[in-house]
Amino acid sequence: MTENLMLAIAVIGILGSLAQWLAWWLKLPSILLLLLLGIVLGKPVTGIIDPDLLFGDLLFPMVSLAVSVILFEGALTLNFSQIRGLESVVRRMVTVGMLVTWLTIALATHWLLDLPWLLSLLFGSLVVVTGPTVIVPMLRILKLNKKVSNVLRWEGIVIDPLGALLAVLVFNFIVSSQDGAAGLLDVAMDFGWIMLVGGLLGAVAGAFMGLVLRRHWLPEYLHNVFTLTLVFAVFAVSDLLAHESGLLAVTVMGMWLANSKNTPIEDILNFKESLTVLLISGLFIILAARLDLEQFLQIGWLSIVLFLVIQFVARPLKIFVSTWGSDLTLKEKVILSWIAPRGIVAAAVSALFALKLEQQGYAEASLMVSLTFMVIIGTVVFQSATAGFLAKKLGVSSAESKGILMVGSNPVAVAIAEVLNKHGFDCLLTDSHWRYIKDARMKDIKTYYGNVVSEHADHHLDLIGIGKLMAVSMNTDLNLLAAARYKNEFGVAHMFLLSNDEKPKEDNKHAISLEGKARHLFSKEVTYAKLASALAQGGQIKTTLLTEEFGHEAYLAKHGKNVIPMFGISPDGKTLRVFTRAESIEKLSTDWKIIGLIRQQEEE
Repeated sequence: MTENLMLAIAVIGILGSLAQWLAWWLKLPSILLLLLLGIVLGKPVTGIIDPDLLFGDLLFPMVSLAVSVILFEGALTLNFSQIRGLESVVRRMVTVGMLVTWLTIALATHWLLDLPWLLSLLFGSLVVVTGPTVIVPMLRILKLNKKVSNVLRWEGIVIDPLGALLAVLVFNFIVSSQDGAAGLLDVAMDFGWIMLVGGLLGAVAGAFMGLVLRRHWLPEYLHNVFTLTLVFAVFAVSDLLAHESGLLAVTVMGMWLANSKNTPIEDILNFKESLTVLLISGLFIILAARLDLEQFLQIGWLSIVLFLVIQFVARPLKIFVSTWGSDLTLKEKVILSWIAPRGIVAAAVSALFALKLEQQGYAEASLMVSLTFMVIIGTVVFQSATAGFLAKKLGVSSAESKGILMVGSNPVAVAIAEVLNKHGFDCLLTDSHWRYIKDARMKDIKTYYGNVVSEHADHHLDLIGIGKLMAVSMNTDLNLLAAARYKNEFGVAHMFLLSNDEKPKEDNKHAISLEGKARHLFSKEVTYAKLASALAQGGQIKTTLLTEEFGHEAYLAKHGKNVIPMFGISPDGKTLRVFTRAESIEKLSTDWKIIGLIRQQEEE
């Protein structure tokens, strides 16, 4: 039995990792492939994996701990300063709009399926969330306009932890009403005790962890391990003091840390994101393998009606309530009403709550899981298949991708971005050094503070309207990693790397090959050191219009070796041609503009 369990865990881990990789390669939400894999391997189809038989009594605590980590990681991203800075539309979507969706779905579930009111309210709270793990891959494929895409992306980021908190509160209220509470006052007291214990313990644990990090009481290599064990401890102790308060405690703990000033949580967040990916890969295969398809057959066509209500009633009602009085057009509101794929939090929390409620005598609780998974699969498949066509018909697709993702925010990157921004080619600079990011922000250049190849960048880096990558970091390895990471998004033809190596080719024994990854920015001979030196000595990046009288030959003759040609801009201003060894200045014709770095020596 032990050998079978070990083999099953290994197989689930390998298959989950393959599903994550395939989803990344296909640009699909990973949850879709994980759920389909679990359904095929589990009870619904082949029965190869039977989680109840494999894990036995360990299934419930294992799922509980996994969900606690997922909720903690989600809450760790909820910084209240980000919510205050959001546009009013997004704020209303994650507050009033979320409540509208919750109540609409709860009413429909009760009336259509005759599910008890408490379970209907719980199901409604579970499927209000979207989440970045399903929204971001869809947005990269659909290429909607910037306004719509940013609304959807920020909604997914913020509503993930808020929706989970709503579900936890509803679940705790249900538990309070069943744990021997004889009257309404007892129910309120039990619920209040759960809220008090979960909220207080989570806040104390968050404050303590923040103090540990700020005072450097632990070496850095123990930060992640200590945080993980503290999450498990808080979850267990909170549940011991007040039954079913653990999830609330870890959620509050994550929110407290996220909003603690001067607390270094970046490493913890990156670790938790990696751990969450691992847990999600296994968890959703296991959960999907437990689905009971007979329940769908018993419900019949009513489950389809419920899905239609969620898709065509609850979501549009939320959008039109949230966007009332905004500058969004009717077409933009329609596409916002169409796109709301459900994701990881809904699946994980529904399965955990169903297990707990079944133990308390709610026979219909397992049906809630099947309905949640139906909503997840239905929204992801339906919206992925139709949203692109609808967006084109409505004219809300982004026609151009003129933006540029720049790896590095050093002085060379900032100088290039300043010029390109003036010509309408918006640059987004990324860097892990705050000093460089600060310099760029002071010049009103868009920035992302963080590692461009991190898990956090996958979820939060805004690539809407961006069509090219230029890696100008002083770290050659980072440039190459970025090229490999974003190859599918941009393609080799639209990725350019600035050379950092001035050694002769025969002596360059330690350099990583650029072949097949990207193209040399400007030329292989133009290095970061040359550009930085020229700028430091007073050189300027200037724009020159080519005419019949002053063509590219005259331009080169005038400036000679004192110019480094960098870009060409088409007469209509829509095309940016990046100069490389294969694409030279000679290809530009009349009315094109040349952008070049002109050294100071010429002007003296």
